[in-house]
Amino acid sequence: MGLYLNPGNDAFQIAINDDIYEDKTAMIAFTNSKLNKNKRYLCVSRPRRFGKSMTAEMLAAYYSRGCDSYELFHHLKIAKDDSFAKHLNQHDVIYLNIQQFIFDSSKLDSFIECMESEVIKELKETYGNLFTENTLGLPNVLAQIYQNNPSKNKGFIFILDEWDCIFREAKNDQNVQKQYLDFLKLLFKDRAYVCLAYMTGILPIKKYGTHSAINIFDEYSMMNPRELSEYVGFTEDEVKELCARYHRDFDEVQNWYDGYKFAGHWNIYNPKSVVDVMQSGEFDSYWTETETYEALKIYIETDYDGLRESVITMLGGGRCAINSRKFQNDMTTFRTKDDVLTLLVHLGYLAYDKKTQEVYIPNKEIASEFMNAMDEPAWDGVIQAIAQSKTLLDATLTLDADTVAAGMNIIHAETTSLLKYNDENSLACSIFMAYYSAKVFYMPPIRELPTGKGFADIVYLPRRTETVPALLIELKWSKSAETAIRQIKDKEYVETLKNYTGDILLVGINYDKKSKEHQCIIERYKV
Repeated sequence: MGLYLNPGNDAFQIAINDDIYEDKTAMIAFTNSKLNKNKRYLCVSRPRRFGKSMTAEMLAAYYSRGCDSYELFHHLKIAKDDSFAKHLNQHDVIYLNIQQFIFDSSKLDSFIECMESEVIKELKETYGNLFTENTLGLPNVLAQIYQNNPSKNKGFIFILDEWDCIFREAKNDQNVQKQYLDFLKLLFKDRAYVCLAYMTGILPIKKYGTHSAINIFDEYSMMNPRELSEYVGFTEDEVKELCARYHRDFDEVQNWYDGYKFAGHWNIYNPKSVVDVMQSGEFDSYWTETETYEALKIYIETDYDGLRESVITMLGGGRCAINSRKFQNDMTTFRTKDDVLTLLVHLGYLAYDKKTQEVYIPNKEIASEFMNAMDEPAWDGVIQAIAQSKTLLDATLTLDADTVAAGMNIIHAETTSLLKYNDENSLACSIFMAYYSAKVFYMPPIRELPTGKGFADIVYLPRRTETVPALLIELKWSKSAETAIRQIKDKEYVETLKNYTGDILLVGINYDKKSKEHQCIIERYKV
């Protein structure tokens, strides 16, 4: 066993020894199904703290030739799969943590040569008789070994961890980035010696123009994890079991760390944060232990039209539609707010609903990181508006319409420099901020909820543990609050909540463009 060639199972053994280990080995059945096929190239991107390296170490422990990993795996989920014994420790693995080779920023243009040299050195110890020493480059060495090896099972499995770190360390050096992508293309494309290539990092593969530089890879990302959804983090069932074992409040864990939802009804939780709260018993943001809010602050302060309005909407529990197709999969090429928001999805600061193509802040932990990042003079209006939100919510629940209208006037004044207050969308943005405190008692607000005769502007439904009334809010621009209430009734918006058995408040809010004043009417709906 070596550092790069067949690294063995020590790292995975440490993971299994932890007090909390969730068995994700069933994923190996998926990678086994890709061996020696056209679809054998996998790029799996996840945010930090979502178990990328542990998965890479698991694959290395399972596949690496020359070590005995049966005792590690025989009691885990993969052992029940028919492919388990066939591939257990039967393959040569080349394992590269790219971050380990980027230790000197002054030598970024030579790290590929250094990496190739180290791997070839280990290959020489095992297969030195199968290639000539003056062969140039790792791809050519591997091609010779494959060609001259009489063994039937003679290909290589490649595992690249932190594959994309060069795009963070040399984010402004296009030449170094392109050299690296060209190296990967030469290493993998049309190479018979590749049994499987598994790359993991934060970002999908970098694009140049409209095409990926390595278009042979299937991508599994936070935008579209595809068949690997349940392996992104902890599933809801896994978290419920942990809560029972450690006597933690599941509803509170859900509020803090849930929110990443994928096709197939997978609710995915941040694994490191769940582990931390199980062991400490303290509900808090554990994000800053590995990722400071400074990175988030840089991105949300970029001056793209509509970005701040989107941030405010999401902070209040709303969602924002985005077009992610033009994102260049790096941390520097931004043309629109959609590029910034797409990057924040890959970094884990936002979640993405593939069906609606909307982004949102997934949970209380991430919301607190946004609040930390906004603790700057440029965001003072937002902070002051949020401070008013508790008063405004209390006034709504007591049917104090005058106080709600006055509160909206204050919020408008505080955020004039941040929002283009010129239509019902910007008014809705203010509502999300005004009812920021509602997230303690309510589920995330629903915007444009379909009804039989139209769309209800904003609906707040209570969390199942709360007894507050539902809020059905209709917004008007330079009309009247009476018009808003009448529309709720005439179009029978309440019918969409017919399965809801609690109390309902009808809230009509109008902004008069001439007077720059808000009006509000609140009525209790009798079920």
